[in-house]
Amino acid sequence: MDLHFGDSKPTDDERAAVDALLGPPESSWEGADRSDADLRWARGGREARERRDLLLPGLHAINDRIGWISEGALDYLCRRLTVPPAEAYGVATFYAMFSVGPRPATVLHVCTDLACAAAGASELCAGVKARLGLGSGVHVERSPCLGLCERAPAALAVKAGDPVRTAVSAPATVEAAVLAASAPDSAPEEPPAAMAVPQAGQDGLVLLRRVGVVDPESLDDYRSHGGYTALRRAFELGPAGVIREVTDSGLVGRGGAAFPTGRKWQATASQPDHPHYLVCNADESEPGTFKDRVIMEGDPYALVEAMTIAAYATGAHRGHLYLRGEYPRALHRLEHAIVQARARGFLGDDVLGQGYAFDIEIRRGAGAYICGEETALFNSIEGYRGEPRSKPPFPVEKGLFGKPTVENNVETLINVLPILTMGAPAYAAIGTGRSTGPKLFCVSGSVDRPGIYELPFGATLGDLLERAGVRERLRAVLLGGAAGGFVRPDELDIPLTFEGTREAGTTLGSGVVMAFDDTVPLPRLLLRIAEFFRDESCGQCVPCRVGTVRQEEALHRIAERTGAAAADDIALLREVGRAMRDASICGLGQTAWNAVESAIDRLGAYE
Repeated sequence: MDLHFGDSKPTDDERAAVDALLGPPESSWEGADRSDADLRWARGGREARERRDLLLPGLHAINDRIGWISEGALDYLCRRLTVPPAEAYGVATFYAMFSVGPRPATVLHVCTDLACAAAGASELCAGVKARLGLGSGVHVERSPCLGLCERAPAALAVKAGDPVRTAVSAPATVEAAVLAASAPDSAPEEPPAAMAVPQAGQDGLVLLRRVGVVDPESLDDYRSHGGYTALRRAFELGPAGVIREVTDSGLVGRGGAAFPTGRKWQATASQPDHPHYLVCNADESEPGTFKDRVIMEGDPYALVEAMTIAAYATGAHRGHLYLRGEYPRALHRLEHAIVQARARGFLGDDVLGQGYAFDIEIRRGAGAYICGEETALFNSIEGYRGEPRSKPPFPVEKGLFGKPTVENNVETLINVLPILTMGAPAYAAIGTGRSTGPKLFCVSGSVDRPGIYELPFGATLGDLLERAGVRERLRAVLLGGAAGGFVRPDELDIPLTFEGTREAGTTLGSGVVMAFDDTVPLPRLLLRIAEFFRDESCGQCVPCRVGTVRQEEALHRIAERTGAAAADDIALLREVGRAMRDASICGLGQTAWNAVESAIDRLGAYE
């Protein structure tokens, strides 16, 4: 039996929001005014079902226009797409940025994750609520990481309407956050992306060399600084030649898994099933990660070019860019870049006159950390709950829409540009033998110069923190974000390579480096990590669904007790952690215990 919403009807604004996306309904089966002509037969059933992937954009359209998703609006969207209301309700309630209950048109998201928590996010949130008071027309929501860690604490205001308006306040004060929420159009403009790159403009940069140097909205400026040289080189080499260059370069994925990129591309390109798809994973939601945002805001054409090269090499003609819903400026920059590239012949039916067709579609996430996992991301694009799939089959065989798919994150893709322009041997000479090329590191917390740093693989953690201006009385460093591990201040000689961090018993992850001095209460930090994983677990598998809750409960108890009682809970934490690591379906559950374990074993967090 399906879930129905009774006689709920959409308002005119809700109907208009859906129709602006899908076009006007063609028959009463889709919600048009009834007529005798179309009561005898249903139209477009199969065609409508094939548009299920528009469910997430449709939910965004309603939420952006109204501020929440009513029963009537959801029912109308379901009718238009012939999606069962029960399934659509499950999707709508999966994402943190949507609400299926009434709320004010303006939502102020105040980040309370690690970097912001250390910078006074709790006091900011309390101050904003006190200043706004009841009846202000603003809903204040404690949010997971907003990807603004270099400017902590951070807040994002979203005011529903046509068009939706947003404003970012970071570093946020009570006054600035209240202004962003009450008058987003009057809020101060965000600083340029280059402000997040302390090395901006310096010689020797590879991945960040254009950030702060070129106008991110000018295609001509991008081209004058070497833009589209790599794509022309790709057409000279041919698909097999591009894959050979990427393989010989030693490039591995920069999202944390470190899988060889050339091998992934070759496996996708060799699949006989068609069409092939390319997916760019720009849903960086790991607390402490913001490198992809800076690239998309400061050098968006580089990502468009890199996606085109990856698609050409793997035989894809359609690319999906899955972007965090919390990145409004990145969305604007990428939409503009795609339109300009399409108008100038760098996207479309005949890219650069080479007879190759490729285009990019942006899909916005809506606040779900789990959608950073590749198969959960595919489900999200397809209009289902963002729950990971069991493997095999692997995405290179059956990925998006059941077809061969190559998925890479933003940093991985833009590495392809210097590989083709400088050649695989020159690229492989950067870094170390097993970790080649440059790497981007997101440094935040107790440092004087937080931001994105580009260093060759092999530099030490101490080298990086010295550049960032680490403060005195360093207590701990978190590598890899919430899914990573802590190291002590006497371990700063760890080489920042995949193999170096593994040998040190920790992980490089996506490049998160968060420093904490002795003013930051470590038990509270660990509790926030546990809360994060409890909130972000998709709930599909028991080890993760139950284990993340038990982990948080035990940490609450430990914070209140000492001695033998605390020792019992630490033993329980170890047992639960092992179960999550061994039996969870995906990386979220498998890594949810890592940071807590490292804090107990390396830092003596509860001694």
